[in-house]
Amino acid sequence: MSSDWEETFRAWSKPSSATEQQRADNAERMIREAITGSKALAEHTVEVFAQGSYKNNTNVREDSDVDICVCCTDVFLYDFSMAQGITKQDAGISDSAYFYKQFKNEVEQALVDKFGRRGVARGNKAFDVHENSYRLDADAVACMQHRRYTCRGASGGCLYEAGTEFHPDSGGKIVNWPRQQYENGVWKNKETGNRFKFMTRLLKRLRNRMAEDGVPEAEPIASFLIECLVWNVPSEGFGHEAYADDVRYVLAHTFNQTMTEESCQEWGEVSDLKYLFRGGTPWTREQAHAFLGAAWNYVEFE
Repeated sequence: MSSDWEETFRAWSKPSSATEQQRADNAERMIREAITGSKALAEHTVEVFAQGSYKNNTNVREDSDVDICVCCTDVFLYDFSMAQGITKQDAGISDSAYFYKQFKNEVEQALVDKFGRRGVARGNKAFDVHENSYRLDADAVACMQHRRYTCRGASGGCLYEAGTEFHPDSGGKIVNWPRQQYENGVWKNKETGNRFKFMTRLLKRLRNRMAEDGVPEAEPIASFLIECLVWNVPSEGFGHEAYADDVRYVLAHTFNQTMTEESCQEWGEVSDLKYLFRGGTPWTREQAHAFLGAAWNYVEFE
């Protein structure tokens, strides 16, 4: 491996510029203003917060847009699949006349009222709020709170994990766990002396460089997948004096463990509430394995 890689790795590990972060913050603030200014949405409790790589400080300039969650919390969707024997009546759940489709339409109208029709595009999953010189491009996702019920508590109540759920226009549902992802990322970063986020940003930029150079294995690799792969590396593998040695450990561990389904079948996303390679994920173990091997060769590790 060329000695020049160490200098490159250190540069790639750094967070985005303060200017870019300010533009991301501006996008979040203005979307919040749009939601709080809506008379229709004032009927409900709606939280607006950043999620994803910008919130978790693992973003790089080439990342996707700022991801903003617009979440209705006074109406929620629920899942009893991990709470054997618990019913709606046990959990004190009553039906609501306010449905997700109406909420999403009201979020769209609030955004259009704030940014204009030309400033907002409705996508299958999110609203694209177009960027300008003041704010970054933002994906605003209309969600309702999701509750995964788990068991009865000692006091007799029903315990649950709270996440978010949204329904693409094409059908189906997607459940995410942004709070748990953020908290687990903070914990992992402390455990590794800040190297978890350093290595995540570094490998994202490595993936982008490989894609620019036409390495086919880099093309299907999502930014979030890289963050999850690094999350599953043992904490003791971080903290070498040379960043290149951390990169070597991360690539070697993840490459070896993704050789077979059995060796990584328990790997989870950063939230630790969704499996990384099970349950209809948008990527495959084989794609991850091929990318990790190509990355090893690209930086000329031996």
